[in-house]
Amino acid sequence: MNYDVFMAGFGGQGILLIGNLLAYAGIIEGRNVSYFPAYGVEKRGGAATCTVVVADEEVGSPVIGNPGAALLLNPLSMEKYFSRVRPGGLCIINSSLVDDDGAGRDDIQVVRIPVNDMALELGDARLLNMITIGAYAELSGAVSLDSLKSALKEVLPERNHRFIPMNVEAIDRGAAFAREAAGQAA
Repeated sequence: MNYDVFMAGFGGQGILLIGNLLAYAGIIEGRNVSYFPAYGVEKRGGAATCTVVVADEEVGSPVIGNPGAALLLNPLSMEKYFSRVRPGGLCIINSSLVDDDGAGRDDIQVVRIPVNDMALELGDARLLNMITIGAYAELSGAVSLDSLKSALKEVLPERNHRFIPMNVEAIDRGAAFAREAAGQAA
């Protein structure tokens, strides 16, 4: 088992947080993990990307040229990285911000999720990342939802542990959306 995922958006969308969360969830499950974040000099608004590998065997490199999955949260990320997803892969697109429907590729599974809109429905725009990672975990099976939720205690600073219940709700909401989308596609 080897799952590699590339996540991209702009600073402030929580890309690095969910990458770290996925990595910790893999560690909780006793897997080998690589987490490779990258971001621009801007605090918010600059590019933010990360690659996470969760595997049963050793991880050879944290750099993945053609990932098995991509989480693309803004139009620039879609433009730059959509074509890199390897055939047979998965791409989750933030349809709240990205108009491109990914119809140009029929060799990957494309799931469009209005994560910004869903986060606002939950009462906090910052939850878009948790919705996205919940959907990814559900669709890929890379880690369990329970491991993701347990990892929140590790990646969130203790002063933010009061927000864990709303993050758990967002993870569950993303997973439920993904289950429904997968059911409709079948």
